[in-house]
Amino acid sequence: MNKSELIEAIAASADIPKAAAGRALDAMIDSVTGALQKGDQVVLVGFGTFSVKDRAARTGRNPQTGAEIQIAAAKVPSFKAGKALKDAVN
Repeated sequence: MNKSELIEAIAASADIPKAAAGRALDAMIDSVTGALQKGDQVVLVGFGTFSVKDRAARTGRNPQTGAEIQIAAAKVPSFKAGKALKDAVN
């Protein structure tokens, strides 16, 4: 499912126009992104938790030359599925 299909599904489920569903989805994505940029967690009970994790610096290899390269530390977004979502999938 891509973004436009998700917007169509939201519009049909909530009985709202596609334009309103698109704005609602964009607002939700912006809100989650903003919270993660501030270092906060976003917890949606039953669905899951969005958070930011620190990835340590490490040494990698260039696959073409085999030369070692240094990969810098980074913050990466993370999602952990909630129990209800896990149960719905299984």
